[in-house]
Amino acid sequence: MTMLALTAAGVPFVIWLSLLTAPYLSEGLAGLIQGLNLSLSEPFHVTWCKDSLRAVAIGLLLYAGGICIYVSSRRNYRRGVEHGSARWGNPSDINKKYRQQPASENKLLTQSVSIGLDGRKHRRNLNVLVIGGSGAGKTRFYCKPNIMQANTSFVALDPKGEIVSSVGHLLKSQGYEVKVIDLINMEKSHCYNPFVYLRSDNDVQKLATNLFKSTTPKGSQSSDPFWDTAASMLLLALIFYLKYEAPEEEQNFSMVMEMLRAGEIKEDEEDFPSPLDNLFYDLEMEHPEHIAVKYYRDYRSGSAKTLKSIQITLAARLEKFNLSSLAALTRTDELDLDTMGEKKTALFAVIPDNDTSFNFLVSILYTQLFQQLFYAADHKYGGSLPVHCHFVMDEFANVSLPDDFDKILSVMRSRGVSVSIILQNLAQLKALFEKQWESIVGNCDTFLYLGGNEQATHKYVSELLGKETIDTNTYGKSTGKSGSYSTNYQNSGRELMTPDEVRMLDNRYALLFIRGERPVMDYKLDLIKHKHIKLTKDGGMMPYLHGAVTEAAGTISTIGFYPGDEKDRSSQLQEHETQDQFELLSEEELLEQYQEEGELN
Repeated sequence: MTMLALTAAGVPFVIWLSLLTAPYLSEGLAGLIQGLNLSLSEPFHVTWCKDSLRAVAIGLLLYAGGICIYVSSRRNYRRGVEHGSARWGNPSDINKKYRQQPASENKLLTQSVSIGLDGRKHRRNLNVLVIGGSGAGKTRFYCKPNIMQANTSFVALDPKGEIVSSVGHLLKSQGYEVKVIDLINMEKSHCYNPFVYLRSDNDVQKLATNLFKSTTPKGSQSSDPFWDTAASMLLLALIFYLKYEAPEEEQNFSMVMEMLRAGEIKEDEEDFPSPLDNLFYDLEMEHPEHIAVKYYRDYRSGSAKTLKSIQITLAARLEKFNLSSLAALTRTDELDLDTMGEKKTALFAVIPDNDTSFNFLVSILYTQLFQQLFYAADHKYGGSLPVHCHFVMDEFANVSLPDDFDKILSVMRSRGVSVSIILQNLAQLKALFEKQWESIVGNCDTFLYLGGNEQATHKYVSELLGKETIDTNTYGKSTGKSGSYSTNYQNSGRELMTPDEVRMLDNRYALLFIRGERPVMDYKLDLIKHKHIKLTKDGGMMPYLHGAVTEAAGTISTIGFYPGDEKDRSSQLQEHETQDQFELLSEEELLEQYQEEGELN
């Protein structure tokens, strides 16, 4: 459009110049030049003659020809970036742009780069994708340092309990409530009852769906989904009954198992009413349109043989709740998920690294946490939680997540929630979310690569780094009577790092990508240099032992009674009053005592 406007603006000038030269057009080139000089001395003295029209036509034709030559010879030269403009970013410059004060209000990425928690300032979300092979330092160089910042509420997946053991005392000293779901030693775990967080009927539906999904082995597909669908209807009927008709202390999965066992089916007596049938029959008499009755009626419409198969299918899904340890863990609730966005809380899900049998409970926990946090943000705090909540998902691939996790990821920023997805390689993410994995990567504005040995990840990182333009030269030499030697210089393109160079990345370094910024190669974070290191096990502090005594259990005295009269007994009591007494203290009280005495400074 600019070119057309400039061309049109030149047309009046060409016509004016042609009319000035028209009287001299028949006098040849010499006369034309001499006449043009005379005409320019009086530029506004234009006369019409017989050659005026021909002069204008010739002038416009020459003008059009000149424009065509100019346009055809134009080139889009981008000197120095002909093959690519990729280059390394400066860690210090990027850190200045994204870091905020005080230093504690940042998420740590590398030794020199951190990003502030206030996304409104830098307009980036705080979701981070971390990829590193076994031994690359995902826990040591990312998880622990960011939890040691003690600047948000945390939900951390903690294989083997390594993280809570290391940073538990630190978090306690910073005023955190530390809670642990321990699926290794369940007797030491805080209790978690999913029924407590069933606010609406939709929540019940989500719980049932998530339970079936998370108890389905990876890669398995049912040949006939009828059985799972029917078993889900029975589960919904039982949960709805407990939610609306049972006292709070009976609203748990242990009672679901009791009700399921009460639904005895006799194939030879199809009309035999089980205790469970009688329970729902009484409810139907009182509330015919009760939602639990509707689901139970749908389930009960099959033959006795079909109903027995449905019960077996559901019992197989819930069989782990027969274990007394898991039944006790889920009988009541101590987590108070509703308050995680209101006060600083650290929730650790300790799972075994060699067994995924009970990981379905963490899947349910994740789903309900997202629901509770989003509800609180939207209905209690006008859109954003007062305390940011950071999910540190170490061993992300070991826990099943909702199918719409990519959508959850895209809307959590405004609510004050962020996620760190921690994987060993991209293949794990592709296996979990075959169709949505690119959307999940796209919703993480920060990508931290710590090194690995998986070829597809090497190629992905290399392509992400891009190509740069480099100068090359070639040499030529010919021999013989008229020998010659030549050197040619030219530009060429090259990947900033080829896939094999990504594979050979020094274990001390990490690659950092922030949306809209040049990639950074920087040292991994040095955990030992963190200001809170002395309050952790890595800094010499005793390990944090969850599930231990939390209150003074009593006093221990060294008094002992021997056979004798009351006078002897009285004298012993008087002597005991002057003896030392010992109080059994919890770890938290010991920690406070140490701090008061200055031993932690």
